[in-house]
Parts: sequence; C-alpha cells; structure tokens
Amino acid sequence: MNHQLKLRAALLSVLLLLLLLGIWQLATLPRASAPSATTTLSAKDAEYAALMGQAPAAGGNAPAKIEGFPTPGQFLGIAARHLSDPFYDHGPNDKGIGIQLGHSLLRVALGYLLAMLVAIPLGFAIGMSPLLYRAIDPFIQVLKPISPLAWMPIALYTIKDSSVSGIFVIFICSVWPMLINTAFGVAGVRRDWLNVARTLEVSPLRKAFLVILPAAAPTIITGMRISMGIAWLVIVAAEMLIGGNGLGYFLWNEWNNLSLSNVIFAVLVIGVVGMLLDVLFAALQKKVTYAE
Repeated sequence: MNHQLKLRAALLSVLLLLLLLGIWQLATLPRASAPSATTTLSAKDAEYAALMGQAPAAGGNAPAKIEGFPTPGQFLGIAARHLSDPFYDHGPNDKGIGIQLGHSLLRVALGYLLAMLVAIPLGFAIGMSPLLYRAIDPFIQVLKPISPLAWMPIALYTIKDSSVSGIFVIFICSVWPMLINTAFGVAGVRRDWLNVARTLEVSPLRKAFLVILPAAAPTIITGMRISMGIAWLVIVAAEMLIGGNGLGYFLWNEWNNLSLSNVIFAVLVIGVVGMLLDVLFAALQKKVTYAE
C-alpha cells in the first residue's frame, strides 16, 4: 500500500511538472513582431559586450541574447552551459556556479556549526532547569523574530569583515529553533525514565548522554532541520549585501546585468540545494525516531 502511494505521488508530481512546463512554454511564446535574437553589433556595443564578458562571435554577430523571460528550452540551454563548466574562474565577477555554491555552503556550515555549539548545550541546561528557562525565555522571544537584514548593519559595523559578518548573521538567525527545540525535547523526557536513572544512581553525565539525549533526539533533530532551512534562506539575503562571492551575490549580480535567465537558474539552484539539505536532515531524523 505504501509503495503504491509513493508511486501515485511520484506520477502526480511528474504530471504537475509537465503542466507547469506547458504553462511556462505558452506564457513565453515569442511575439510575431519580436526582432531576431541575433543582431549585428555596432563597435560601441561590441566593446561593451566584451567588457561584460560576452564577446561577440566571429563576424561581428552577437551571441543569441534572451530578452525577458526565457522559454523552457532556452532555460535548459542556459542550465546546461552553467553545469558543463561549474568551476571556471574568469575573474572576481565571473565565476562558475560551483564556486559560488561552495562559498555559500562554507558560510552556512560555519555559522550553523557555531549555532549548534551554542544552542544544544544551552538548550540542555534550559530544558533541565525551569528557573533558567523562565529567566532566558524573554531574551529568546525578543531576539528570535529579528530579521537577518536587521542584524547585518550591526555585524558589519562591529566585526568590520563582510565574510565573518555573513557567518555571524547565519549563526544568530539559526540558533533559536535549535535552542527552543532542544529545551522542549529535554524538558519533555518522561519522568519515569529519569526516576529509573535516579534509582540506579546514574551519574549526571551518563544520564545526559544515555537517557536524555536519545529521548530528546527526534525533537533536537527537528530543531536542527528548521535551523538549516533558515540558515540557507539567510545566506542568500546576506550575500546580496556583503557581495564578493556566493549564490546570493551571483543572483544579485546577474540581476544587475539584466540577465533574467541566469537569475532564474540561480533561484532553481538555491531551491534544489535547500531541498537536498532538508532531505538529509529528514533521513537523520528518521534514524533517531523510535516507536514506543
């Protein structure tokens, strides 16, 4: 039954994808009065194209330039061009999508690791102490809803390094779901198990690792999963501001170049990578979830 449900869901997903592609194709059909995609450049336009890294082909003809929203076929061609050489490096403003993705993942990993190192131990302490929970909860409720864009100017002024500021913004925005879920999971451990550990005179350290952590692990992983989604969301916005490299910078730079096709490709890459990260944490969550 479960296998049939998965098969039907996959079939429905494919049908929805085909429907969306059909709508996309119909919405981007060329107008009858549209000019030809390949035109002869003037000397001034050819010089500008060369400066933008879009040198015209031999004979003075410009490469096919997509005006406005691309068709699905045009988009596939652009995606294939990006993926065929994802690690090229032609200067500060012209790097492959693989390099940009690597910079973004590195920032996310560093900020997320810092959030884990703070949130999980502090969440354990808060979950095991009602007094500490009541004392810290107001600070959590005030800091949690602050936008990453609001943190960025403070980070840039204080840290004075754009890359480190981006990592800090990831940390400060992804720490709260992990902290809250860890505290909730630890506080929700069944009293029977804790009483058994107390009866057996288990040391606090062993009780934390052998009783509380396994019981609270599903809730902790849920918080980590939410935090990873927030971290990936935040890094794109942060990189639009700090510039230099990363998927956010690539997206914003392509928009400034009026290349909507590359913007759509960057958006798709961001979505696919975010989905893969979520799938990874979903698999981890399934590993630690148990049935009573």
